[in-house]
Amino acid sequence: MKRGSDERQFNSPGIDLPITSIFRSKYGEYPEYHTSLDNFSLVTIKGVKDGFKVACKAVNILLKKTVPQNLVLCEPQMGKRGLYPNISTKKQNKISQKYMDFLQYADGKNDLKDISNKIQTNLLLAKKIYITLKKNKLVR
Repeated sequence: MKRGSDERQFNSPGIDLPITSIFRSKYGEYPEYHTSLDNFSLVTIKGVKDGFKVACKAVNILLKKTVPQNLVLCEPQMGKRGLYPNISTKKQNKISQKYMDFLQYADGKNDLKDISNKIQTNLLLAKKIYITLKKNKLVR
């Protein structure tokens, strides 16, 4: 792994601050980097505008990201919410199991895409599960 930006200091062992950079030219990949020739005369209006567009797009993606947080300690009683059978049968209810699997990973760190991968389902079904659990006040 190639490391080299000044931000790496914030990710040193024991520090681990969530720092990132947005740049058009990667550090160390242009000859002026960290020399006396590294100055703002290298910056162009087009570069600033294009960088701004990328930054805006990144922020919008992050704002639209859904990261569910389980609101209940332990396993909730799903039967009274109509999300799990009240009577045990030999036939497994797959969607009910997906609700339980989803709740296991709704820790406020995993987004819908992460959870869909972990519970081995498609993103559309993960969104539907999220909506159902949210309506039942099991996640936020």
